[in-house]
Amino acid sequence: MIELFSFQFTPAQLLFFLSVPLLVGMAKTGVSGVGMAAVPLLAIVFGGKQSSGIMLPILCMADVFAVTYYHRHANWHHLFRLLPWAALGVLIGTFIGNEINDETFKLIMAVVIFASLIIMVWRERDKNPNIPSSIWFAAVLGILGGFTTMVGNLAGSVMALYLLSMRLPKNEYIGTAAWFFMVINLFKIPFHIFIWHTITLDSFLLDLTGLPAVAVGAFLGITIVKKIPELYYRWFIIATTFLASLMMLI
Repeated sequence: MIELFSFQFTPAQLLFFLSVPLLVGMAKTGVSGVGMAAVPLLAIVFGGKQSSGIMLPILCMADVFAVTYYHRHANWHHLFRLLPWAALGVLIGTFIGNEINDETFKLIMAVVIFASLIIMVWRERDKNPNIPSSIWFAAVLGILGGFTTMVGNLAGSVMALYLLSMRLPKNEYIGTAAWFFMVINLFKIPFHIFIWHTITLDSFLLDLTGLPAVAVGAFLGITIVKKIPELYYRWFIIATTFLASLMMLI
């Protein structure tokens, strides 16, 4: 066994843990979907609830890289529409998250993700799609995004549905998502520390060991996204979200 900051790992578990910040770094800089693949990997090592607290500081570190690179591309109109509702979703997730067991949560997330994918594909096949302008569209997806990111750090598909529906260009899509998740992830930290007790000094120090992998993942994500034409990026988001959702169920 390998011990790091009071945590015991087998070599395989340590490899799983170190792969998570790499995947998260890639996801935050545009390779959307692979971040969801990191969630079950971390759950294998730490279990469902504790893994959400281990994941959060890694997400925050990756958010810094994403916002630093894409900060000029954010669409603030959509951010201001989403963030209040997402904050409400975080509060709901905080207080009912303890009542949801892992199997129930997995079923809920599977329904949310696959429903989002079906709607994404349907809208992409529509030659003249209407851009939803109702505040209720932003409210429902904002609350759902806040809830799912609090309970399982799995709001990627919900936000992809909203941002793709807004027909945002590639860089604007990434920049808006980067700012959204940085604000919401920072908002979540006190709840994890003081209510769920899933972030401790030892868990934070453990997360810091993944910072180099986050940086490498962020660089890889930026490099990959640059090579994907604007025309195909939307389908790339849908495809990676679909693959990651399958991995979550496995």
